[in-house]
Amino acid sequence: MDTADAPRSTPPPGPAAATGPAAPAAPAAPDAPPMPAASLRLLRTAGFVSNFDRFCITPMLLLIGSRLGVPLTTVMLAASGYFLAYGLMQPVWGLLSDRLGRVRVMRLSLAGAAVAALCSALAPGATVLIVARVAAGAFFAASIAASLTYVGDTVPAAVRQRPLSELMTAFALGTAVATVVAGALAHHVSWRLVFALPGVIAAFLVVALRRLPEPPRAAPGALLAPFKVVLRSRRQWYVMAVAMLEGGVLLGFLTYLAPALEAQGASATLAGAVSALYGVGSMAAAQQVKRLVGRWTPVRLIVVGGVQMAVAFGLAAASLSVPALVGCALLLGGGWAFMHSTIQSWATALSPTARATGVAMFGVALYVGSALAGVLAAGPAEHHAYRGMFLTAAVLTVPLTVAAAVGRARYRG
Repeated sequence: MDTADAPRSTPPPGPAAATGPAAPAAPAAPDAPPMPAASLRLLRTAGFVSNFDRFCITPMLLLIGSRLGVPLTTVMLAASGYFLAYGLMQPVWGLLSDRLGRVRVMRLSLAGAAVAALCSALAPGATVLIVARVAAGAFFAASIAASLTYVGDTVPAAVRQRPLSELMTAFALGTAVATVVAGALAHHVSWRLVFALPGVIAAFLVVALRRLPEPPRAAPGALLAPFKVVLRSRRQWYVMAVAMLEGGVLLGFLTYLAPALEAQGASATLAGAVSALYGVGSMAAAQQVKRLVGRWTPVRLIVVGGVQMAVAFGLAAASLSVPALVGCALLLGGGWAFMHSTIQSWATALSPTARATGVAMFGVALYVGSALAGVLAAGPAEHHAYRGMFLTAAVLTVPLTVAAAVGRARYRG
């Protein structure tokens, strides 16, 4: 970490871990104070509901279109508008978090998210639904970044990846549950219930988060000062570049697992279930990562994650059968848990005086990479050239792993 970025406002254990080089003192890690279980549960719930709301519309698109009497392209505006608002609001919420506080921003954003989610459930037509989903994306965008930043503020760097792995488990669970449960609830009960559920949970969190202590922070300076801190750091730019490549390689190509199966004649239900195994793999691997932190170096965790991703895409390139794509989904989840949680932990230490803004910019880079890869892969997917697409992803995993591992070894902040 740049010496100019030395923290002034984080709790005493944090700065020592963040400002010094990554010492090979792994034995000290078990003695570091853990995050209170109650605090971690609240953060996990906030991340879970954010990811559930973000992914729940995907398996319901056709059903919502038929119920509202509009074409799929119209309903897609609700999904794409949500994702766009979610990405664009990352730096806005990061800036507000650095100025107003992590917990205050989480409560404020979740209050807005609860209203937007309930408006989505009550939408009488497509226009109101689209506006409500865009608003929901804008408000739910704060939860995950604020949760990660809170961990960065309150947990020493030596053991920070452990609670981050717990958060990644909750995020993956939200994605998996949304993929599997949303379609079933929409078909057997109502698609409106699917939107209402995260709204109710968000409203509960607005009240429950009052128990979460606000981490100390520096007095706010100029409005754009956090951006200046972040954008002056070469290490921050490096990590953002790695995040963009990671988002493209993993998240961008992950989107096409279900379509690849459906192109082979599989049902939408089966394709969705196989895709949901990504969350299962991520949850299982996150528990392994939690135990390995402090015993394995970050570089080793990154390399193991990269190998899993390369093998996963290699399986999909070799065969588009159900067993092959089941293995692909599970390994991609494992690769995400090993690699992404390590890079994410690294990102929380780079700009401690503007941590929320730095984490938010990391998120923007991740989503931009995902969007670019998704767009570029749309042409081959339209022609069902899935094997070549997944082979490309396997090849791109190599420079991603090298860049992440070399950078983490060199930049020990």
